[in-house]
Amino acid sequence: MELRRQKIAVIGSGFGGLSAAIRLACQGHEVTIYEKLDKPGGRGYQYDLNGFKFDGGPTVITAPHQYDELFELAGKKREDYLTFIPLDPFYRIFNGNGDCFNYWRAQDKTEAEIAKFSPSDIAGYRIFLKKMNAIFQWFHPFTEKSFSTLFSFLRIFPYVFSTGTWRSMYGFASKHVKNDFMRKVLSFHPLLIGGNPFDTPSIYGLIIGFEKEWGVHYCLGGTGAIVKALCQIFEECGGTIRLNTEVSSLIIEDKRAAGLILSDGSIVKTDSLVCNGDLAICYKNLIPKEKLPWSLDFWLKNIQYSNSLVVIYFGTKKKYSDSKLSHHNLILGNDYKQFMKDVFSKKSMPRELGLYLHMPSASDPSIAPDGCESFYVLSLVPNLDGKIDWKVTLPEYTEKVLAFLEDNYLPDLKKNIVVQHAVSPLHFASTLNSFKGAAFAIKPTMVQSGYFRPQVKSKWFKDLYFVGASVHPGAGVPAVMASGKIAASEISSVKLPNNK
Repeated sequence: MELRRQKIAVIGSGFGGLSAAIRLACQGHEVTIYEKLDKPGGRGYQYDLNGFKFDGGPTVITAPHQYDELFELAGKKREDYLTFIPLDPFYRIFNGNGDCFNYWRAQDKTEAEIAKFSPSDIAGYRIFLKKMNAIFQWFHPFTEKSFSTLFSFLRIFPYVFSTGTWRSMYGFASKHVKNDFMRKVLSFHPLLIGGNPFDTPSIYGLIIGFEKEWGVHYCLGGTGAIVKALCQIFEECGGTIRLNTEVSSLIIEDKRAAGLILSDGSIVKTDSLVCNGDLAICYKNLIPKEKLPWSLDFWLKNIQYSNSLVVIYFGTKKKYSDSKLSHHNLILGNDYKQFMKDVFSKKSMPRELGLYLHMPSASDPSIAPDGCESFYVLSLVPNLDGKIDWKVTLPEYTEKVLAFLEDNYLPDLKKNIVVQHAVSPLHFASTLNSFKGAAFAIKPTMVQSGYFRPQVKSKWFKDLYFVGASVHPGAGVPAVMASGKIAASEISSVKLPNNK
């Protein structure tokens, strides 16, 4: 047995796929990415509409060192390809009355914001922040490791129980601050990864640690610029990207992923196969049913999936530089708990709106034509288990969201919109191949984390690996990038017989 150059196929060119592909190409493997869309990026796809650039999904960069690492592996400097600018405040959070809270990196500035709403909660916030930092220090190393055995995961449980991080994010925040709005401000982070703050364990508070440790950044040119640069260094390292190339099925031989079949009938044999697509879709749609063990089918039926989204991209012919908005804006209604119940439990259309409004042109003029503004507004809605007819609902829901923004944040919005595009859960299901249209794949719960979340290395098929939001460590760009690192490490540690 000896280590040798492998032929590796990567299905999908999202951040997880690119993270794995670049590492594997830099190690000398023959790596080809197969992407069904006309441009790379997956959820990081960037739309170009009439001179406006709209990032399809991820917009928050909280771990710039992950990108630096990829460029260094390729013998490059990230600064020669990309410009990251720090954002502060990280977010501007609005309550149901339109009052805003600036979420700063510096503790003293955040405390000054708390003082505007509830001075008595400053002491509790200090304790909360100290515990969030401890969570980050303890759990962060596990985000770049596989939990291949139950024992490896159980080792963290004494700490989970002793610190109370089994509590929901909202429950953990409520233990330390009493003001209702402050509880929302300190517990919204699970929403960034498809979790309900009322049942996502506060272990996921390590996201706060990522922000405090490395800051929140924006890349000039948007997320699309990052995808373009990563593809460039991948190709410079010898990798190949095939766009407009859909995979129709995997070749399974003796419980081993031996290759793939493209939609045009072409057969590609591989040593290892990395799927950056949705795990459930891969198992259900790309592998012949007779090859699936009953235990896998039972497992898939019992997984809980995240919420979905309606995303409205729009550009205006006027600037809104005098508005009360910042780069990243969260708009939370008054009936926060009922809203979460509607979206995550009842899977019905909520009466209130829960919005994230991205205004990148506030930091980057290149993202929109001169004198114009670029936005996207993301609205939390149920996944397709909700049985909502989105072909009928999307137009009226889009009007509802835009009317709300015009009435409360962007005066005369409708008459100033010059370009507009909206997507519903149907887009996540059909274009992005997300099971049930779940925008963040598998929901982050205690029993779907760590060892209990699907691992990068398939338990059922040899030489098949998964990266992305479906697997450990989870959703969110830093976690997805880490999954690519884990996959590359797992693949490179495999010894292949010379005759394979």
